[in-house]
Amino acid sequence: MCDTLIATPETTKDGVMIFGKNSDREPNEAHHVVSYPAMDHAQDSRVKCTYIDIPQARHTYAILLAKPFWIWGAEMGANEHGLVIGNEALFTRIPYNKNGGLLGMDLLRLALERAATAHEGVKIITDLLAQFSQGGNHGLAHETYYHNSYILADPHDAWVLETAGRHWAAKKIKGIYSISNGITIENDFDLASPELVSFAVQRGWCKNESDFSFARCYSDLIFTRFSDCRKRRARSMYLLDAQRGQITVETMMSALRDHGQADGSQRSADESLAGADICMHAGFGPIRISQTTGSMVSYLDAKSPLHFATATAAPCTSIFKPIWIDASLPDLGPAPVETYDSSTLFWRHERLHRSTLRDHENLIATFAPERNALEREFVAEAFSARTKNAAARAKVSAECFARADEAEAKWLARVQSAPSDQSWHHASAWKQYNRDAKIPAKVLQS
Repeated sequence: MCDTLIATPETTKDGVMIFGKNSDREPNEAHHVVSYPAMDHAQDSRVKCTYIDIPQARHTYAILLAKPFWIWGAEMGANEHGLVIGNEALFTRIPYNKNGGLLGMDLLRLALERAATAHEGVKIITDLLAQFSQGGNHGLAHETYYHNSYILADPHDAWVLETAGRHWAAKKIKGIYSISNGITIENDFDLASPELVSFAVQRGWCKNESDFSFARCYSDLIFTRFSDCRKRRARSMYLLDAQRGQITVETMMSALRDHGQADGSQRSADESLAGADICMHAGFGPIRISQTTGSMVSYLDAKSPLHFATATAAPCTSIFKPIWIDASLPDLGPAPVETYDSSTLFWRHERLHRSTLRDHENLIATFAPERNALEREFVAEAFSARTKNAAARAKVSAECFARADEAEAKWLARVQSAPSDQSWHHASAWKQYNRDAKIPAKVLQS
């Protein structure tokens, strides 16, 4: 279960487009931040995606990806033109292709490699849908099948694109918007696949064109309901609307850390066996098995786009650090996999994250003020560095990552020395996750 948010220039403090996304995956599905340079490709060459290969473009743009380690595509990313895209799982009435095809994350990466604007990205994804459709298992340890929705944004425009098999609808966004695993477009789309409405009428999902609603006609109500998408979307829209006209990157970071409910109440990470929060933590049982494995916020200034990534799980226990596409990424260690490796940033952070989950509400309070203060320093330093050359900006990024690593080591010692009060069912779930990840017991012992 994921959440993708956008605030267009009319609603932000600086008049700059701001994007944010949490990637929710299985708890041990390590998150990998990686960049690729622009490249020229031979005519008639092909590109191998997660399951299938397709014709390659003659030129691909430089891209930054935040992705599940084992998938060719990405949950979120950006390219050299300031285009950013985030995707969400959608559960629809259209049967899923389980034999392998283009994953929604593959489509996201292909659009980043080939599109310079959000509108162009919509066209590239929908053209690929028409040609190859979408399909394949999206899960690591558990087979998972779904369709996809996207928010695409560049410095000037933002679009929401929602799909069901080869069917789709898209509309241009003005103001604030979020998507959370449910179809949001009714009949107010600007673009759509040719048979979107007629197919629904033929199936008896609506009476006629005037009765058509994409969300009502195409949604699988059972899985959509269990995703808690409506409650999460209501919460994220509320958080953005409360800051309308004053939205900053800090606003977006705060929203991605939120554990609040639609009614304003707060929920502890181990409080429920079902349900979902914007900042998601896995729990016990077959429903609450998703985990926010990585987060990203983008400030889409036309002259100098700036991105902030956690590169680690659970934004409430993480720090957003600055990165640029044209400046080298800091050393994050080798690409992570599904088992523990302290040489990778993702798994090194998991010591703090999983130790904090022993008593989330109380233990997070022991370092949250310092986390916020350090993050404010990183944001200020990143904005000051925006006009510097790539080498100088790469240095700022590397220093922020190093300082965050040092701070988290200090917080880990503090958290592990504190008493905890974890429910039995929550402790049992995480004991199994840790066993599956082959995390040595001494790593998480207080």
